[in-house]
Amino acid sequence: MRLDVRAYARPFKTPLQTHHGSWSVRRGLILRLESEAGISWGEVVPIAAFGTESYASALAFCQALPEQITRTEIQQVPATHPACQFGLEAAWETAQRSPLAPLKEGGNRTECGASLCSEVPLFKGDLGGSLPASILLPTGKAALNSPLLFSNQPRTYKWKIGVAPIQQELAVFEELVGLLPAGAKLRLDANGGLSWQNACSWLQLCDGYGIEFLEQPLPPDELALMLKLSQRYSTPIALDESVTSLAQLKACHAQGWRGLYVTKAPLAGSPVALREFCQAQALDLVWSSVFETNVARQYIENCLIKALPAVDRAVGFGIDHWFTDGWERYSPEQIWQRLNPMESLQHEAGAIGAFGIDH
Repeated sequence: MRLDVRAYARPFKTPLQTHHGSWSVRRGLILRLESEAGISWGEVVPIAAFGTESYASALAFCQALPEQITRTEIQQVPATHPACQFGLEAAWETAQRSPLAPLKEGGNRTECGASLCSEVPLFKGDLGGSLPASILLPTGKAALNSPLLFSNQPRTYKWKIGVAPIQQELAVFEELVGLLPAGAKLRLDANGGLSWQNACSWLQLCDGYGIEFLEQPLPPDELALMLKLSQRYSTPIALDESVTSLAQLKACHAQGWRGLYVTKAPLAGSPVALREFCQAQALDLVWSSVFETNVARQYIENCLIKALPAVDRAVGFGIDHWFTDGWERYSPEQIWQRLNPMESLQHEAGAIGAFGIDH
């Protein structure tokens, strides 16, 4: 198939503050595979802080790929580039699993959309669609003024912690839970930024409020301590940075973790291998966004989530309100048409490297 690649840069409405730092622009790549039968799409959205290749590395790798690419070449993408593995394999699988539409009259190509992986409706954004989604609130005190809180709907919300001093965050937390709509659920995400003592403080408080779960309280190399925390407190703990890649997921499962797994599919590597492992082990998954576009999100919903047993838990895709470009309403082709051809972006890898591309 013919491979074309275009890059995008989506500024956040306001920078996202996490334990890993401040993030102001989401950069990624849209992949377009074309044959005489039709077109399929993929997306590469790395986050170096989570252990994937950097955006600059992904860009250079995809630029070096042959224009006519084969299944063998896609299968040979190295494990050092898991985001590229995901994007390329998703685009190829979409084309192979779906009956490619024929050429339209007049020779125009037709899309092979990710929706064809299974006969289900597409996800339509954070405030509606076929799956309920958790809403990512601003970090810190800004969450208290978020208009998303003032709703009569029993939504699921997510709030980042481990950014400011703990006493300051605990005080904001007490205010935040008082503002939640009736029936709402709250998830806390520490991004591995807590100490043992602070994690215990948070979990003790969470136990009294019925928090849905605390995500990645300790660094990824402290799995044994997180196992102890899960046994000491009633609030569930979810692994995130500990299980970014499929290899990490398998390792944590082998070491006895039977709690929640936050799954960021575009960072995990091969989506086919990820799906097969999750099917075999019946894992308790929380699907989470990496601020991807609808290109990756539609594939995740229709080719991964729908292939596994349904769970009564919101997916972590409530992030569209962090952007102002309206891309959540666009098809892959519409997004593609808004991007510049790669020929005009040859300078980008070097130019953006100095700006801390992933944050």
